[in-house]
Amino acid sequence: MSEELPELVNDRSRRDFLKLGAASAVGLGAAGLGIASLHASEVEGAPAAATHAETMIGVPFAAEEARIGIIGVGGRGTSLLQNLLGADAKVLALCDVVAEKAEHGQGMVVKVGQPAPELYTKGDHHFEALVARNDLNLVIIATPWQWHVEMAIAAMKHGKHAATEVPAATSIEDCWKLVNTSEQTRRHCMMLENCCYGASETTVLRMTHAGLFGDLLYGEGAYLHDLREELFSHQGEGLWRRAFHTTMNGNLYPTHGLGPVANYMSIQRGDRFDYLVSMSTPQRGLDEYRKAHLDKSDPRWAEKYIEGDMNTSLIMTAKGLNITVKHDVSNPRPYSRINMIAGTKGLFEDYPPRIYFDGQAGGEEWGSLDAWKQYEHPLWTKEGEIAKKLGGHGGMDFIMLYRLLECMREGLAPDMDVYDAATWSAPGPLSRASVAEGSAQKKFPDFTRGKWQQRSASAIATS
Repeated sequence: MSEELPELVNDRSRRDFLKLGAASAVGLGAAGLGIASLHASEVEGAPAAATHAETMIGVPFAAEEARIGIIGVGGRGTSLLQNLLGADAKVLALCDVVAEKAEHGQGMVVKVGQPAPELYTKGDHHFEALVARNDLNLVIIATPWQWHVEMAIAAMKHGKHAATEVPAATSIEDCWKLVNTSEQTRRHCMMLENCCYGASETTVLRMTHAGLFGDLLYGEGAYLHDLREELFSHQGEGLWRRAFHTTMNGNLYPTHGLGPVANYMSIQRGDRFDYLVSMSTPQRGLDEYRKAHLDKSDPRWAEKYIEGDMNTSLIMTAKGLNITVKHDVSNPRPYSRINMIAGTKGLFEDYPPRIYFDGQAGGEEWGSLDAWKQYEHPLWTKEGEIAKKLGGHGGMDFIMLYRLLECMREGLAPDMDVYDAATWSAPGPLSRASVAEGSAQKKFPDFTRGKWQQRSASAIATS
């Protein structure tokens, strides 16, 4: 299944997308894409299962080479495939509802000298045959958001580790499903949060954990990205992502900005997200863009957008640290994830990267992160050149995948696990619930079931 929903698909995904468009026009909400509504019990964090298995915290992979199947070979899946092949990963199977995309991916694999991977292109649920293979140990999921949970659970239930694109889930109920399934199957479910592996992010993470910023107090992350042209495109994410703007009002995409800040603050590893409040501005941007670019006969004029242009969420941690998380993809602006961390001795802020320490030369002028090259992460020191050559968001995609393959090969626990995937995805549904109730306070579930207090710092910081 690709990031696109093509015209030739006439089963569930196609019907659901059309259903969503019709539903949004008459205000029927989220039924079309199978997006779970927010019940009070799940928002407050009640576990989805009364019983659970032993934790997956710190559980190492079996020491073996990754044998990979990929579900979704659209734009994002193809980029991941290119980086996996650059890391000499073995890719044995590809799945996509668009046969041409799967065939293109197959050609990429053959071109580097590997046997042709088997293709699964017979409709939305042919991924079930891929995950049932007995020669895979890792399934990578690069599909529209509403498929992530179903596909990850299927992979884990068939004995494979699952690595899904972001967000991992769009409801608290589904976050618990991922956690419970991972614990019950003893298979990891990881979110492919590439921003945690950026050159700046990994350098600042090591500086943070070395104590250079002093006692941490506040962080800020965001996804500020002008996606208007893409959202109204007739291809790629334009075929499905705009639909979420007709059914949800909150932070639709929290993890890119939040993941790095959570790592700086050792969230799930000595601290945790406690509660959130969220607010959204009015919706204006998509209406304005539609007015300027779409003919009045275009069926997209029937859509009613309810997602506020700028959503701002405030998170309080158990130790009293504050985090601001922002989301705006509907207005003209330069790209930014903000990526800020501040403590008693100084702070770092990105876009552009700049740093300030108490008493530094130059008074109140910002300093350059380049002056702190000694804290460059060993992954970037070792693999940075090939990462940049292969591309993928400045090289972070390659570093992320290289590290995942390394953890599997060396029998290490993953840097980020199912508890991180669930916790970083949770601001999506919690922000929607908060906005709907006038910026009400919403508690985070403790997906670790109390074990966050005993965990050590993320392996990314110490590698």
